[in-house]
Amino acid sequence: MNRAASAKMADAFIIALIGLISLLCLLPMIHLLALSFSSNSAILAGKVSFIPVGFNVTAYLSVFKHAAMLQSMFFTIWMVLLYTAIAMCMTIVAAYPLTKKHLKGRDLFLVLIVITMFFSGGLIPDYLLVKELKLLDSVWALVLPGALSAFNLIILKTFFSGIPVELEESARMDGASYFRILVDVILPLSLPALATLSLFYAVGRWNGFQDALIYINSQHLYPIQLKLYALVISGQANDLAIAEAQNAGAPVPQSLRSASIMFGTLPILLVYPFIQRYFISGTLIGAVKG
Repeated sequence: MNRAASAKMADAFIIALIGLISLLCLLPMIHLLALSFSSNSAILAGKVSFIPVGFNVTAYLSVFKHAAMLQSMFFTIWMVLLYTAIAMCMTIVAAYPLTKKHLKGRDLFLVLIVITMFFSGGLIPDYLLVKELKLLDSVWALVLPGALSAFNLIILKTFFSGIPVELEESARMDGASYFRILVDVILPLSLPALATLSLFYAVGRWNGFQDALIYINSQHLYPIQLKLYALVISGQANDLAIAEAQNAGAPVPQSLRSASIMFGTLPILLVYPFIQRYFISGTLIGAVKG
């Protein structure tokens, strides 16, 4: 067997393996989607696997009629946008100076930043800090503590370092300040990296619920993931007994939970196709340059 044939077989094996892993990741979501669109009788009889049985949208209608769920969704969208904007601003203003070799103490700053990736203060010190700053039970408790990721900072710093220095030198000769260079030269050339990191921040904040579980008491400040967590945890009772106590047309808890999970997952999935091309190029370039 020649080398070309061996390479093709290896590629085929890798593609098949990745496809299998992707399918295993998708199957639970497909099962939830099928449950959310299936009838009560099919769910209770255990007939639903990956295709809806007795198609209906009753569960989704119940979710959209739930005022608290809709309020939580709108709050989460607003909170994620606020968090992403603040996080990206902090990441940009921290990463750009670290690309300058003449910055005094640059190596020390980088070492301190990397240390935070391996060690943290722990849950109790974090809680005490948030409490002392009087951020408990406010949106800022969900936004400020995690507004700067050392991992994302290093990716953006690496990307900035890969931009030809001649562009900055030319702008400096024309009298541009560092801030003007950053806004007019660096950022327009960094759209792939900025889109990638914005997606990282947005997805991380959208999926997070543990900090809300600790810091938030008011239900009107519950993000959608905390709502879903409470829904799933509280739904451990016997579905059949609950369904029998409900009206005949009401969705069983299993269907309602599945519809709620899909409802909470869909918005972030809709964002990805619009920045997919930036996401791929930004991840690769930020990883290999520097």
